[in-house]
Amino acid sequence: MHNRTDRENLEKEALASYAMLSCNTRGRKLKEKENVYRSVYQRDRDRIIHATAFRRLEYKTQVFVNHEADYYRTRLTHSIEVAQIARTIARALKLNEDLAEAISLAHDIGHTPFGHSGEEALHQIMRDKGGFEHNKQGLRVVDELEYKYFDFSGLNLTYEVREGIIKHKTSYDNPVADIEGFAKDEYPTLEARIVNYADEIAYNNHDLDDGLKGNFISIEELYNNVYMIKEYWDYLKEKYENKDNELILKKLIRNLIGKQITDVIEETERNIRVLNIRTIEDVRKTDGIVSFNNKMVEKQKELKKYLYENLYKHHKVVKMSNRAKRIIKGLFEAYMEDINQLPPQFKKRIDKDNVERIVCDYIAGMTDRYSQDEYTRLYLPYAKI
Repeated sequence: MHNRTDRENLEKEALASYAMLSCNTRGRKLKEKENVYRSVYQRDRDRIIHATAFRRLEYKTQVFVNHEADYYRTRLTHSIEVAQIARTIARALKLNEDLAEAISLAHDIGHTPFGHSGEEALHQIMRDKGGFEHNKQGLRVVDELEYKYFDFSGLNLTYEVREGIIKHKTSYDNPVADIEGFAKDEYPTLEARIVNYADEIAYNNHDLDDGLKGNFISIEELYNNVYMIKEYWDYLKEKYENKDNELILKKLIRNLIGKQITDVIEETERNIRVLNIRTIEDVRKTDGIVSFNNKMVEKQKELKKYLYENLYKHHKVVKMSNRAKRIIKGLFEAYMEDINQLPPQFKKRIDKDNVERIVCDYIAGMTDRYSQDEYTRLYLPYAKI
């Protein structure tokens, strides 16, 4: 029989000296008796998967609103893709896969409905009340807002998973500099840092895939404007000249993801050697360990620039974005006008938090569909309550 202690001993034997071992966790906010068979990070992963906020990611926008088409990515499918990529990188570098997976699955758990448009709207509304940032909200969800256990609020996750949520950093995520309970002058684990790169790899390539499938962008335009696309497309067209273009496009996306994963693994491995990273203490005091090489950085910049100008600023996406902001603003105004419209579990938090933050929590937790239905119920006179 394989128990938690056996698992911890296997980690000591199999993982790198700079990996975050589950037996060395800084622990949970509230001490608990640990599970007999699962490591602390496996237990965290399972708590995240069973969280209400995690399930709601199925109906939260990535780029395209969920009801626009069934095949577009959502926050849930995105999080699963990030976890798959992070586990691959972690395994290759002999890092803790369970920790990387847990952080990956939780990294967007604080996101609003309607993606970054919803976040921008709530941040603007809350600008004089502490603002809104989805990493910070994610920590709030797992520390306070999930309601599942008798002995504590939230999920009572380990320090390292919580740190990975609050310090998650990409082109679109700038973590809050100073959060109580987390050392400001410490860098997070390598497991947390590879999730940052797994996130970027996932969203760049699946946004590309969704954009092509939805005819928001075309392979011809990409070929003429993004060198990385031209490079791989020429190679694939020559190799599979008699194959269907749709299959070649799918192969293109897989190649792009694979090349970027390989690049992160090889460059990070090189950085570990050059920087002489040997312990978790070395990891926590050293920046720039996980990275792409310089050539891939430039290729990524060109792809991101193209996606920003041609996909994220596409007139249909902008219309969806502006509609989303109007819905968020309308909901906030309606609840602030009469907080008795809030569900009882949110109203009872009034003694603990200011009203604006409670309303913000409620809206942030909504799915796209629920927020649109709620807007209809609040503003259309003949809608069913």
